[in-house]
Amino acid sequence: MTTKSIVAVAFYFLIAINVQAANKSEKIKVNGQCDMCKNRIENAVKSLDGVSKALWTKSDKSLAITYDDKSTTTQKIQTSIAMTGHDTEMFSASESGYNELPACCQYKRDGNRKKNVHNTAQDSSKQADKSGSCCDSK
Repeated sequence: MTTKSIVAVAFYFLIAINVQAANKSEKIKVNGQCDMCKNRIENAVKSLDGVSKALWTKSDKSLAITYDDKSTTTQKIQTSIAMTGHDTEMFSASESGYNELPACCQYKRDGNRKKNVHNTAQDSSKQADKSGSCCDSK
C-alpha cells in the first residue's frame, strides 16, 4: 500500500470511531401495560433529535434506546416519556398525565415514586391516544 492509502484508511478509521463514540445505548425501566403503551412510549422517544432506536418490551417493562449523547440525554428522554403519562426510573408522570391514559394503560403505580411537577400543557402530537381499545387486559 502507498502512504496515501494508509493515511486514507487511518482517516476513515478515526472518523468511524468518533461517530460510534457519540452513540450511547442503554436500557431503562418504563411502566406500561399494553401495545398502546408501547406505541406511545416509543413515539415519545423517537420524536427526539438524536434518538436512533427505541424499543419497549412489555414483559420486563424495559426500553432499549440508542441515542447520540451529543444531541440528547437520558434525562430528556425520560422526561419526554413522563410527559406522556408513563413513569420511568428517573421521573414520574404527573397525576393528570397518568389519569389521561386509557383505562387499559393505567398500571399500578408505586407509592414511593418521585413526585415531580411536569408542565401538563402538551401539544396535540403528544396527547394520549384514547381511541380504540387495548389488545390486553390487566
